[in-house]
Amino acid sequence: MKQITKVLFSLLVIAGLVSCIAKGSHSKNEETPEIAPKLMWIDATANIERFNNKDTIDFYLTKLKELGFTDIVVDIRPICGHVLYESVYAPLLTEWKGKEIKYGFDYLGYYIEKSHELGLKVQASLNTFVAGHNYMDDGIIYKGGKADWASTVYPPSEEVKFIPITEEKHKYSAMVNPCNEEFQEYILNIFREVVVKYPKLDGIILDRVRFDGFTADFSELSRAKFEEYLGQRLDQFPDDIYRWKKDENGKFYPEQGKHFLKWLEWRASVIYSFMAKAKSVVKEANPNISFGTYTGAWYPSYFEVGVNFASKNYDPSADFEWATADYKNYGYAELLDLFTVGNYYTTITMESYVKENPEVKNETDMWAQKSIWYCVEGSNQHLKQILYGNKFYGGILADQFYTNPQGLTESIKMNLASSDGLMIFDIVHIIEKNMWEYVEKGMRESGAI
Repeated sequence: MKQITKVLFSLLVIAGLVSCIAKGSHSKNEETPEIAPKLMWIDATANIERFNNKDTIDFYLTKLKELGFTDIVVDIRPICGHVLYESVYAPLLTEWKGKEIKYGFDYLGYYIEKSHELGLKVQASLNTFVAGHNYMDDGIIYKGGKADWASTVYPPSEEVKFIPITEEKHKYSAMVNPCNEEFQEYILNIFREVVVKYPKLDGIILDRVRFDGFTADFSELSRAKFEEYLGQRLDQFPDDIYRWKKDENGKFYPEQGKHFLKWLEWRASVIYSFMAKAKSVVKEANPNISFGTYTGAWYPSYFEVGVNFASKNYDPSADFEWATADYKNYGYAELLDLFTVGNYYTTITMESYVKENPEVKNETDMWAQKSIWYCVEGSNQHLKQILYGNKFYGGILADQFYTNPQGLTESIKMNLASSDGLMIFDIVHIIEKNMWEYVEKGMRESGAI
């Protein structure tokens, strides 16, 4: 009997050792590959009427999970400056385009609850340096007694004339001046509030963390802040920055002043400093939450909005005449846990771009651009060069493919093949034009499902 017991014990020991070896071998040689994040954006105002009930949220979240998406981006601060949750600081969005919005449940809270049940992550998106809608004359800049927050614009003209952005009705976003410290404190309080109020939230994504464009901001506040940065008074403003002139074809161009390049550098420093502040506020409230942002992908012209999203290891002055030697100090890629870019191009491959040679003008561009960077493949290739290993997710503007839905499929495939993930803006376009089969095809052919 003792002998049998010894044999059994020996067999059990051997079996255990074999099991351990097998487990060790599996973990070493068959590691589970990292799943590329795939984000679907749910814009606030475009979707609030449709998504303001739990059944609809349940239906589409389940659908997105089945299609291989990993994250839902829930917009909770649209450009008007209202929010989609109960806030101490910001007004609740209760009306949109003449229709009353009633909340029968915690909008963001339910997204978190249902998404986590399905194994999805939730990123809360907040439009940052904007506080009004110019098409509707609505928002806290218009009705909240904060008109002084509005950006001051220097539009192309033969005379020097500064106007508030609320007078530029061809622009729908009433952007604020990013160096306004009162507004910075206000928006940082909102970031902190969201993170504390929703401790199970997976991350936040900041949108519109930028100057309005090349023509902003020319307020007296910006002048004073720039002079402080420069360490001297300006002799002439705005001429020391630039003066609008007309060329032989009657088109306006900026005649650069003596401090033009330092002005561009200073604007990048403003955005960098704010991003560092924002990260600190968010991480102090919840060290485990993801801190992210969205920008356009077109880095060669993104200096126009005062943003350097490249790595600090990349020196743009070696490639671009608009960058000083110190411009690289304000690259903020290393501040981010998540970075998604808008590859908003209908041309997918570099080969196609060379054949077609299209001119591209994006929302933030002052002038149209031509370069191999302005296609999806070329954009991702360039972004890898300037980000120095920092990950990014290629973004798609779905309504660009209304007339060519197969292009949506190809863009999904290219972004997943040549970037670190995928973002689609916005679910409303997919729903209204019923482009689900093209989304599914792109995800399936990419191996996402």
